[in-house]
Formats: sequence, C-alpha cells, structure tokens
Amino acid sequence: MTAPKLSLDHLVITARTLEEGARHVADTLGVEPTGGGAHPLMRTHNRLVNLWGGVYLEVIAIDPDAVAPAAGTRPRLFALDDPLTHARLENGPYLSHWVARVERPRNLALWQAQYPERIAPVVPMTRGNFSWTLTVPADGAFPAWHGAGDGIVPSLIQWDTPQHPTTVLPETGIALRSLKGFCPPTQVAALREQLEWLGAAHLIELNECAEDALPSLAAEFETRDGLRTLGGATR
Repeated sequence: MTAPKLSLDHLVITARTLEEGARHVADTLGVEPTGGGAHPLMRTHNRLVNLWGGVYLEVIAIDPDAVAPAAGTRPRLFALDDPLTHARLENGPYLSHWVARVERPRNLALWQAQYPERIAPVVPMTRGNFSWTLTVPADGAFPAWHGAGDGIVPSLIQWDTPQHPTTVLPETGIALRSLKGFCPPTQVAALREQLEWLGAAHLIELNECAEDALPSLAAEFETRDGLRTLGGATR
C-alpha cells in the first residue's frame, strides 16, 4: 500500500554544540538560527531557521545540562549517541537528516501500528509550548529500510499543537531549492522503494555515490546572497 504524499517539515543539522552549529549555518546562509529550546525526553536542544513555505532548518546538539543516558534507557534521537556520528562531527556540523510531516486527519500512531515493519515507533515529544509525535527507532538510530538509510529515509512527524514552529519564527526570505540524497548503488533500489511507499519520493532526489562511501545529504537554498549549499559529512 502506498501512502498519500507527505510534506517536508524540516531539515536537521547535527552539531557538537549549538554554538558551533549556529555559526556553521550563519556562515553558509547568512542568517543566525534563533528560538528553539530543550527536548527533555531526548536530552537534546536546538535552534531554528525559518524557510519559505512552512519548512524550517533545525540545528540540534546534545544538551550539556541534561543527564546522560544511563544503561538500558532510551538513547538520544538522530544517532547523537552513535560513535560514527561523533567521528563525522570531527569535521564540523553537517546536514544529517530530514523530517516529513503527516497531516491530519491521518493519524501517524495508527499508521505506524498498522505497518510496524515499515515505520519506527512513535514517540510523544515536547519543547516549550509545542507538542508532537515523532518516529524514533528504539536504538536512537536513523530510520532505515533493509539496512539502508543513514539519514536518507525521513523520520515522520505529526504536530499536536495548532501552531507550527514556522508561524512564530522570524521570516528570513530563504527558500529550500532542492534536497538530494547520495547512497551506494546497492542501496538505491531499497531506499527508493521505501520513499515511494511512504509518499516522500517527490521530496528528495536520490543519487548514487561510490560503493564504499557513506550515504549523505545536500540541500541547496536560495538566499539574499545567491545559491548556498549545506551538505552531509561523508567520512
């Protein structure tokens, strides 16, 4: 069964610290990320950049004020506890992931319960006055399909509050022009099949990279200073 088409909700920049991530985005796009806050359940915090068309860019990092995950407890989301992520971050912040929005009246939790082999568990989350549900694998990794993914298969989100973050963020005039994923040739078919099943294939252009390279993302933006690109680490 193929789902109705999803919408792009936001892109994710992973950073060692919010300050480092915000500086990376400001240097590239010419706009300083603002707002955001802490995610108590995941022990992370973020800052945001509003984009054209109800989309935003999230800079996320481990919250140094939160207690580190104890043995047997839930890891942080978006692979923030993964040694491979830490190794990639040695080269600086990078575009690590993206999130697709499930619009009501469709129910994300019900959809996931119907297809648990396709969609990761749904986790309720909060930040300030916002609340939502997000698909998060139990091990904190990125969603994958048949062992492929590493950030290219999107997480799914459904907002429970009437306001979306873009309605309260300052306008920037920046627009996302394209989102591209790069993966080894042996992963392309599986990833494309899952993207089409989710109803998200129209949101990302899938490309081949070297067989021994890690999957990565690249997003091109229209800014007041021309086209700018944020990319994913390939280490």
